[in-house]
Amino acid sequence: MYHQQKYALPLQKYGNYSNEEYSMDNRRVFQQRGRNYTWHKFDRKDYNFEHTGAPYAVGLNKKKRRWNDDDRTFLSAWDDRKHKESKMSYNAQNGTRESWFKVTIPSGRNYDKTWLMNSIMSICSVPFTPVDFHYDKNQARFFVQDASTASALKDASLKICDEENQKIIIFVRPSIVPYSVKSYFTPKQMEQIKLTMMKRYDVSQKSLDLRKFRFDRDLMSCDIDMMLNRRCCMNATLQIIQSNIPELLSLNLCNNKLYQLDGLSEVVEKAPQVKILNLSKNKLRSVSELEKVKELKLEELWLEGNPLCRTFQNESAYASAIRDQFPTLIRLDGKELLSQTVMNNENPQLRKESYKEPEIIRDLVVQFLKEYYSIYDSGDRHGLLSAYHDEACFSLTIPFNSCDSDLSNLEEYFKHNRDLIKLKDSYTRMKLLKHTNRAIVDSLSTLPKTQHDFYSFWVDMSLCTEVMLCFSVNGVFKEVEGKYQGCVRAFTRTFVTVPKSSSSMYIINDKMILRNSSPREIQKPFIPLPTVSPSLPKSTLSEKHQEMVKSFSEQSGMKLEYSQKCLDDNEWDYTKASKIFSILQTDGKIPKEFFK
Repeated sequence: MYHQQKYALPLQKYGNYSNEEYSMDNRRVFQQRGRNYTWHKFDRKDYNFEHTGAPYAVGLNKKKRRWNDDDRTFLSAWDDRKHKESKMSYNAQNGTRESWFKVTIPSGRNYDKTWLMNSIMSICSVPFTPVDFHYDKNQARFFVQDASTASALKDASLKICDEENQKIIIFVRPSIVPYSVKSYFTPKQMEQIKLTMMKRYDVSQKSLDLRKFRFDRDLMSCDIDMMLNRRCCMNATLQIIQSNIPELLSLNLCNNKLYQLDGLSEVVEKAPQVKILNLSKNKLRSVSELEKVKELKLEELWLEGNPLCRTFQNESAYASAIRDQFPTLIRLDGKELLSQTVMNNENPQLRKESYKEPEIIRDLVVQFLKEYYSIYDSGDRHGLLSAYHDEACFSLTIPFNSCDSDLSNLEEYFKHNRDLIKLKDSYTRMKLLKHTNRAIVDSLSTLPKTQHDFYSFWVDMSLCTEVMLCFSVNGVFKEVEGKYQGCVRAFTRTFVTVPKSSSSMYIINDKMILRNSSPREIQKPFIPLPTVSPSLPKSTLSEKHQEMVKSFSEQSGMKLEYSQKCLDDNEWDYTKASKIFSILQTDGKIPKEFFK
């Protein structure tokens, strides 16, 4: 048995409980009418209790409370926090410069940092310098120190509109000192961290190796816990880089348990020259984390060993998603990336007056089709991403043809077949309609690899205005691999495009109609779209071949380089080349620029 002592404790009234007498035994248990309050060894109370006076236990108010030995009262943690915020607000109202303020823009991630900050600075009545700008989920945040700046930013809310004429909200709240300003380490510790980093710096390669930095023996011997997944630690690291290694080209952060890149986001400003970044063997789960450092002009990036690498269906999709963040990237995880071909429709230019000039529009469409199908047939169709608008749509249809007795060889395409009349399920219809440029390119990448006969193309234009261009192309292609390799298909593609800028255009709608080719279409010679310049150095030709080229050019009227190309494609069989030339010329499929 434990001897009990009674203490009379004055209590502030909370809810239905007024000042009452509590008893406390030597086991540190507070008792009140059947309720037991037990103290843990860390002075944190357990609010579980027994209620002996009622058939069912009735829970207390779960608001966190703290025992205060000074005035013998229970203080609400919530009230304590409100008191601190009120004090901070009081300091702000009195204009004390030691007060910090956090500025939050909801949906700020939707906006480019440069555009957003320039827009806010242009409308704000007080000049300011943002501190520690970063994205947190869908929000953009930064800090300011001046109370007058905080007031001016608050007044700027709803006075800025984005491209969709949506007003931008700005929230301003008192804040603690941001990590990028607060000194987490003592000057002596900072000096030790700098010495440790300089030991890991390769001057000749301008490379800094910080792998497993927390477990560096020099830091551990000085009892410095350098966890780079903490913003304060990463900020200290970047400050040292900015002050001592501004020329840094390569940064290795492998094996540091980084699960987010908020702290690293300032590398863009403090080490803008970085071209090689190693983030392998960390804890990054989403590609969206890379958006925080996407302003770096990276040429090489390592991400292997992160959970995000397992979120992609294949290596091509993985490489494409990473390249979207870093267009200048050359190597990913040590592997050379395929050279990215970008749709370039800048010549001829699409101007407002162009729709009245048929020749300019025709040349624009021809150039567009050459570039589009050159990428389409290259084997990696992710290069077409820039050709489509972000909100573009695509669908594929296979028409029923009574003359075509065997449709089984189109099995790879039937899974994408969309027919509003035959498909009764609205969900399936919507699923087969590919929406957004990413979904379109991913869908096109699943189709069999092809080789189009550019000289089989028939092109027509149905609509041409200042804001829209609609044209269709008919032609044939053959599959170059898979179960039906060599099969020739006929297709019709209808493109609806809008101006991307004064000199280029986007596809906003793409419709493909596919069928088996007719016997007549198969019999015609198949000539793929040239992927390289047809001209060849004369020094590579024998004297006999040079004479053949000269003779063929004189008889056909074509330029020497195209005459050589025709002969070379037909294995230097002069008779065969002449026959194919005659067929193509009769059908009007040889461009006029091929001739002298």
